[in-house]
Amino acid sequence: MAKCDIIVVGASAGGFSALTDFVKTLPSDLDAAIFIVLHTSPYSPSSLPQILSRSGALKATHPVDGEEIKKGHIYVAPPDHHLILEKGNKMAVKKGPKENRFRPAIDSLFRSAALIFGSRVVGIVMSGMLDDGTSGMWNINRCGGVTIVQDPEEAMYPSMPKNVMQYVDVDHVSPIQEMGALLLKLTLTKVSQKSSLSEEDMALLKMEVIIATHDNAFEIGILDMGNLTTFTCPECHGALVSIEEGQLVRFRCHTGHAYTSSTLMASVTKSTEEKLWEAMRAMEEVTMLLNRVGDQYKKIGNSAASKQFKQKAKEISDRARVIHDSVFTQELMSEDMRFIED
Repeated sequence: MAKCDIIVVGASAGGFSALTDFVKTLPSDLDAAIFIVLHTSPYSPSSLPQILSRSGALKATHPVDGEEIKKGHIYVAPPDHHLILEKGNKMAVKKGPKENRFRPAIDSLFRSAALIFGSRVVGIVMSGMLDDGTSGMWNINRCGGVTIVQDPEEAMYPSMPKNVMQYVDVDHVSPIQEMGALLLKLTLTKVSQKSSLSEEDMALLKMEVIIATHDNAFEIGILDMGNLTTFTCPECHGALVSIEEGQLVRFRCHTGHAYTSSTLMASVTKSTEEKLWEAMRAMEEVTMLLNRVGDQYKKIGNSAASKQFKQKAKEISDRARVIHDSVFTQELMSEDMRFIED
């Protein structure tokens, strides 16, 4: 009978220190493979594997596409690439569509682990903002795996653990220092293959894992897997379909980008602010042009035309001031607002 030997870990803001503390708790003879996604900059190399290797007893590396999974090893998703687990005990490292504005995405790793390894999976979500990882943990839970979140009381940014707890009946809420002992116990526990996913949910899970490996979401029928909405993707402006997982509502566009409702709200309000800045910039350019034309007419002695253009410039400037004031009152929002204490 199988044991819990696939451990997937997701972290974001505040996750670096959580991960370095985490690997210190892992025994050198841990009979499992560990896979980590930390939201990092796509523009520079990551030294996280070297740092984790120095911090704990297990070696950590960035895997390469097609590499075989080995127990007693830590695999860290490389910058700007999803880490996907595949059949045949292998890993895929792909530049698929972003999820929740990130690549690598926690949900992509977690879904693939749930699909391929089912009840052998242990999912862990640590410190971070917003809710990448919640959908993945929902799938791990429904496929019979074990779910763990870092105790929100100790997390530098508790939103990610709290969001998981909001939508998933988690098995363990644990401080980082106790996770090593908990994982050692779990890796010695025999598990039976069980899944409560419906055929429809399993079909969606398989499709989303395929999309993360950069396959064409439109061609494989993502628009048929949800309800078409009036919203558009903040990244490519494609049509979005809504997908329900329990009480969690997510969105995916026909090119493959994916969002939770919280991340979509954050992206849309950010885009609104950017558009207000663009509108203000355009109106200021018109003001400058009108003033320049007015100066030219004044120079050649046509004071009436000069006055007319100067007046129009003032009117546009006044309108720009209204937009200017709106920019500074525009609020960036997400569902994390509900975790803010008064």
